[in-house]
Amino acid sequence: MGPVLRISGHGAPVITLSGLTSGQTEVLQSIVRSSDTGTGAASVPVLLWSPLRQEPGDCKSRDSPPDRRTASGPSGGMVLTGTPDRLKHLAFLLRADKRLPPDLSGKFDSLLDNYLRSDYKIDCKGKVLDLGSHSHIMGVLNVTPDSFSDGGRYVDPRQALAHAREMAAAGADIIDIGGESTRPGAQPLTEEEELRRILPLIERLSRELPVPLSVDTYKSAVAGKALTAGAAIVNDISGLRFSPDMAKVIADHGAAVVIMHIKGTPRDMQQDPVYGDVVSEIIDYLEEGLEIAEKAGVDREKTLIDPGIGFGKTLGHNLAILNRLDEFRALGRPIVLGTSRKKFIGTVLDIPTPGQRAFGTASTVALGIERGARVLRVHDVAHMAQVARMTDAILKTR
Repeated sequence: MGPVLRISGHGAPVITLSGLTSGQTEVLQSIVRSSDTGTGAASVPVLLWSPLRQEPGDCKSRDSPPDRRTASGPSGGMVLTGTPDRLKHLAFLLRADKRLPPDLSGKFDSLLDNYLRSDYKIDCKGKVLDLGSHSHIMGVLNVTPDSFSDGGRYVDPRQALAHAREMAAAGADIIDIGGESTRPGAQPLTEEEELRRILPLIERLSRELPVPLSVDTYKSAVAGKALTAGAAIVNDISGLRFSPDMAKVIADHGAAVVIMHIKGTPRDMQQDPVYGDVVSEIIDYLEEGLEIAEKAGVDREKTLIDPGIGFGKTLGHNLAILNRLDEFRALGRPIVLGTSRKKFIGTVLDIPTPGQRAFGTASTVALGIERGARVLRVHDVAHMAQVARMTDAILKTR
């Protein structure tokens, strides 16, 4: 199988490495120890941890601190942490040692580059989102009678138009327009009805607003007509899985795409979802979605990823994703986070009414930005734009 690497770290990057033989593990340990000879603040050593292999029945999770012990064979993983410069130097040393897998150094370098990257610029058919300049707000415009948070409020086209203008004025960098509810248990909608709800809005707003429009759909026919009408981004909850030709439609229009994770379908996704390791499985799903997009001709620099909070996840899954959100940075694409008003916030805070979950949402927005989210999909644009600006200001002093 070869080496498998993951990266995280609320501070210094932490790289988890598994899949080496016991001999290769010993070689890597010796390289790390020989590299830790510098002195002074500029030469912070790489710390080497080797967690014990877990025995059957061991309840220890991946989020537990690693044991500082010696690796005990092929099943023993390794954890490396240090400053980016020191980890880069280690990658250089790995490249020169022929006893290690030939692709290890490249994987190490690529993982670190992806994790540290922040200079994303997404070309949305001529309107460029500079995600490195500030955290971006995606304002939600649901023109459905059965949305979980504001069902029916913006069914009237006049109210929908007014709300889109208000969100843009309040700081929305993107307006995400959806004509079909994808709440848990939602029934599918016909393409004709979905188009009837969204096309007039997209045509009008694309002429009026300076910000790009996103269409929230998993149907390729709907996406194609929405892109022709003026949308520039497709926000696909299925991660390009529900419509086989979705990626090609996006590529043909030169559009950007948000590739989201879902387990199941909206109708059944909350019926006892189970994962071995929720974050690792979502990363694999999103990586496959990026490959689908690239094979169809979608420019990788126009792709974003979304772990899909609430889409086939329990409360525990959602909280774990937020806690480990930075691990998704390893994919090298900007993270979109959609927590706004969702049920897990209501469960934690005992607030049954979605519209009253703004403070809980604000907490997830601030934490999400700190952990690497670059686009925040929200309903309460004015308030969350303030949260994002304040969080950005704090983080820029690091």
